[in-house]
Amino acid sequence: MSDCPFESSQTLRGLRFTGRYRNYTHADTWYPSWAADGNLYSPWTDGYLLDGAETQPFDDTHPGYACNSLDWQGRKAATAQARIVGDDPLALRIVNLAPRIEADPAPYGGRYPCGSLVVGGEWYYGTYCLNEFSGERCGGVGWLTLGPFVGFRRSSDFGATWRETAHTPAQPLFGEDPARAPVRIGAPHFVDFGQDLHHSPDGKAYLVAQGSTRQEACNNWIQADHVYLLRVSTEPAALEDPGAYEFFAGHDAAGRALWTRRLADMQPLLGWDDHLGCVTVTYHAALGKYLLCVTRGERAGHYTTLFLEAETLTGPWRLFCRWNDFGPEAYFVNIPSKFIAADGQTMWVCYSANHSNKNEPSDPPGSRYALSLHEAELIRDEGPRRTPANPSGGRSRPCCRACGAG
Repeated sequence: MSDCPFESSQTLRGLRFTGRYRNYTHADTWYPSWAADGNLYSPWTDGYLLDGAETQPFDDTHPGYACNSLDWQGRKAATAQARIVGDDPLALRIVNLAPRIEADPAPYGGRYPCGSLVVGGEWYYGTYCLNEFSGERCGGVGWLTLGPFVGFRRSSDFGATWRETAHTPAQPLFGEDPARAPVRIGAPHFVDFGQDLHHSPDGKAYLVAQGSTRQEACNNWIQADHVYLLRVSTEPAALEDPGAYEFFAGHDAAGRALWTRRLADMQPLLGWDDHLGCVTVTYHAALGKYLLCVTRGERAGHYTTLFLEAETLTGPWRLFCRWNDFGPEAYFVNIPSKFIAADGQTMWVCYSANHSNKNEPSDPPGSRYALSLHEAELIRDEGPRRTPANPSGGRSRPCCRACGAG
């Protein structure tokens, strides 16, 4: 990978799983947001919830309380939500917040959860669209066309009731249409600034999104060329108003970040053709750094996740870990700020895995089609250099920070 655009981190050089993990539910698309009441709130879909039966093999009949983001098994396309109660990642309680909300994807094939934020007692829940459920191009990763971000539904009572967005898949918030040009604000996710947006540098909400500009690019739910950054105030009217957003527009000659109100002038935060995909960012308060996770589906069953760090959201971003065949098919990777240790040494990586074969052997052990939480240690660049550990618990394949390594 000689064309890698990222420098190596000078302060971090890897992650090591401790071997402690816990799986909850038989569903994916978990993006927890830490609310002022101490709980986490998250979307979920494409699976089912069973009380007290979290470790059984996945059942394709979807017993219990089920939800899916396309019309499936007699159910309409919908998204769901849950409250995650507890402070110990090994002993959480997942409280389903019924009912699932039917979300028509037309004129697309599926509609999925993305950016989710609880701040000031308001829960903002975004959805985006996908098309081409199957096909052989782009490694056969599924859902091969990235559709637009629709908008945010909102709840003022922690998910008991909802106000639906006024936008639709045919008339989405930012007006993007993959039939005209590749989507750029694809599957946006809120930057995790800690409880109730505590560490936001200016009180605004920031989002990272995936997308491309090349017509020939693989631009879908798990593949993209670029990462984009945007920000908005947290008033309910602002989040549903495209004119209220500012878009990162690169840097000036002195290295200062530029922002624009014009979507046409937006510039990538990160770019690497044929190597990027689904993206999330968390502020690590103990380190004073932002940690970015970006996952690329290389092909069905084989995904790569990159971890980068930066002192500011606008970069520069530096690579400190690359996991090839992580999961081996791990995706929707994020780092919930609630579960970062006070000393900053350990954190819990949240993801789902192995949707192509839900009962296949996992790497690291415990990776599963679930709300899957795994404790990891940051390997800092201090003292005598050691060989970076890998997610399999000490086997030969390293978690390398250099783009050309491993």
